Amino acid sequence: MDKDAESFLYELLNTPSPTGFEAPGQRVWANRCRQFADSVDSDAYGNAWATVNGTDPDAPTVMIEAHADEIGFMVKWIDSDGFLRVDRIGGSDWATARGRRLTFYGDKGEVTGIVGNTAIHIRDRKDGEKAPEVHELYVDIGASSPEEAAEMGIRVGHPGVYADAAQPFGKNQIVGRALDNRIGGFIISEVTRRLAAEKPSASCVALNAVQEEIGGYGATMASYRLHPDLCLVLDVTHATDSPDIKHAQHGHVKLGEGPSLTHGTANHPLMVDRLIELGKDLEIPLQHEASSRFTGTDTDSIYHQQGGIPSALVSLPLRYMHSVVEMADFDDVQRVIDLMTGFVLSVKAGDTFAIEI
Repeated sequence: MDKDAESFLYELLNTPSPTGFEAPGQRVWANRCRQFADSVDSDAYGNAWATVNGTDPDAPTVMIEAHADEIGFMVKWIDSDGFLRVDRIGGSDWATARGRRLTFYGDKGEVTGIVGNTAIHIRDRKDGEKAPEVHELYVDIGASSPEEAAEMGIRVGHPGVYADAAQPFGKNQIVGRALDNRIGGFIISEVTRRLAAEKPSASCVALNAVQEEIGGYGATMASYRLHPDLCLVLDVTHATDSPDIKHAQHGHVKLGEGPSLTHGTANHPLMVDRLIELGKDLEIPLQHEASSRFTGTDTDSIYHQQGGIPSALVSLPLRYMHSVVEMADFDDVQRVIDLMTGFVLSVKAGDTFAIEI
């Protein structure tokens, strides 16, 4: 990875983008893509997309997609002593929240908060202990009243995210919050950069969508508007190679063993077949997952738009999802870039991916 790409990756990962408040991260992403894309556009809710024009006007248009938002918390109430009560944004794991630092984004800028954690010495543990429910958490921002919180620029409705930043880890990994799925935004920007240099036959639209963590609404809006001929969706998937995960229940995907392809439901079988063949041709190891009802990703929001958009999900293995120590492997990142770039370059005039009956 060159220095410019590395710098962009960490800037993107460390820029807060909780669901519903994605604009700061989207600006970082769009400014990067403007360096090489033919155009960069956005819509009313902050979906952003970058287009690389193909050389053949008769070739299909391919969309590659990732989501821009991250999980977090939102101020729900401020009590008489100035402590914040919060609710989740998306699928935040509140069981890991006590004793952690949050950064809230208020009317006067950033405010640091600490999720309260009563010392072990004075907690009542005689009947055992369970993690508190989310409404039982309280956040200390150093205020002693609602009025002091207001003076600090904090009110009900302000979002916050964990303060942890991304960093290199181990031999070839990266660890941090919100790799799900801003590392996907990095990957589709790198695919776009490659395509701009390699001049594909097919035009490619790279969509960085909002609001995936609460139901895929950004992808619904943007894919209806853009309506590409084909779509490759990129998200993370659970690497199930850490201890005590039941493979019979959750499948078996390993960190560092390559992208995972999903079979079934929203995934068009002919597109999946093309990806498998490309994996062989490009010597990219692939892993496989089953989707018997839904993928749980933006693929579910895209494939049925208008008359149907043949779609497929490519997943980056990720350990410890929805935590502050999400972990990915840089070899997997590069393999996903190579696979998605190879797919777009393979699409030519006459490729329809229509199932004959």
